[in-house]
Amino acid sequence: MPETGTTQAAPQIPVYDLVGVGFGPSNLALAIALTEYNAGPGEPVTAQFLERQPRFGWHRGMLIDDATMQVSFLKDLATMRNPTSEFSFLNYLHAKGRLVDFINHKNLFPLRIEFHDYFEWCAAKVDDLVAYDSDVVAIEPVTEGDAVAYFDLHVRAKAGDESVFRARNLAIGTGLRPNLPEGVVPSERIWHNHELLYRVEKLEAADPSRFVVVGAGQSAAEVTAFLHERFPRAEVCSVFARYGYSPADDSSFANRIFDPEAVDHFYDSPEAFKQRLVGYHANTNYSAVDLDLIDELYRRVYQEKVLGVERLRMFNVSRPVEVVETPTGVRATIATLTTGEQTVLDADVVVYSTGYQPADPTPLLGDLARFCRRDPDGRLLIERDYRLRTGDEVSGGIYLQGGTEHSHGITSSLLSNTAVRVGEILDSLLARRTAAPEPEYAGTGAGTR
Repeated sequence: MPETGTTQAAPQIPVYDLVGVGFGPSNLALAIALTEYNAGPGEPVTAQFLERQPRFGWHRGMLIDDATMQVSFLKDLATMRNPTSEFSFLNYLHAKGRLVDFINHKNLFPLRIEFHDYFEWCAAKVDDLVAYDSDVVAIEPVTEGDAVAYFDLHVRAKAGDESVFRARNLAIGTGLRPNLPEGVVPSERIWHNHELLYRVEKLEAADPSRFVVVGAGQSAAEVTAFLHERFPRAEVCSVFARYGYSPADDSSFANRIFDPEAVDHFYDSPEAFKQRLVGYHANTNYSAVDLDLIDELYRRVYQEKVLGVERLRMFNVSRPVEVVETPTGVRATIATLTTGEQTVLDADVVVYSTGYQPADPTPLLGDLARFCRRDPDGRLLIERDYRLRTGDEVSGGIYLQGGTEHSHGITSSLLSNTAVRVGEILDSLLARRTAAPEPEYAGTGAGTR
């Protein structure tokens, strides 16, 4: 206990130039850009990233052994921003002793599991900037007079301990959320494809006889092929509204929609044309499947027709109209969209491969959300440098790494432009950084919240 008459100092909160929420590929790429900048002669940028997971992980549930990336290895976390970066995929291959083997492989698209290992390799090299098992539960504005001078992030660790990080700028990179159709409640028998590999062992013990896979995109096709191969005694029923799987357009001219300058073109376009542009090139990313995988699934369907044992069934131009759990499984009623004819399938599991939605940052921002400007459709207004447009009273930048497709185009949620985007965010942060030196620590009593 302090002696009578003494004043106990208020606890101090570290102040960072930037605090990142989430540590997926986007904020990992930003940590790399910061590390490379801080190795130079300029004034260092202090940064801390906070991640709720116990270690780095990116779609671990879909790291199927033979699944490949749909983006060139050159669009890694650094090369498009800095071709000489030590964090490039090529340098990773060199460090792992596989560079020559990869070159001889003559392939632009690595295995997804290999690219994930590359991400982990990068994350290990910048682990001084990230705190894992750290869940950001609230963000509060810290005011000085009428201005919002800082952002306080309240963090709960896995052990239950709570702490506060104070930031001049934020980088929100909380990733995507699995999308399920309205009314679908996940359970042990009804789940989204992101859980695939976590569920396999239990499924094998149950010896399932039928799966239903809902969806028409790459993940749906991968799940269908995986389950069909992994469970040779089970029937796999693929349900989708299209007539057939649509091939992804990865042709050279179409791929220019992912070029860095395409972001400028999209951002400056009238709203009506933005919607048309997304429509023109939706098949580069949305509900589209690699042609090789389409051909492989068709080969299996045809082979089974020849052999007279059809385990792989395609319910095209169809949709599930009812999915209910029963004492022994799931009953899915599938309706044909052309005639309305219905087929009832008693299955062990229904897997929804129905995509992802960007996480809405508004709930996390709390009171800060009232400073954020919106367009007539209620969408957040975002500056070209990926900052949320806020009132003048907010001095710091709130940068979004995701959820910017309506303003910056298709590439916003993909790896294609990640390295370039984080370079632009870093340039913006540096340009806006005040020239006057700030204290390294601020007491909890500084300003009002």
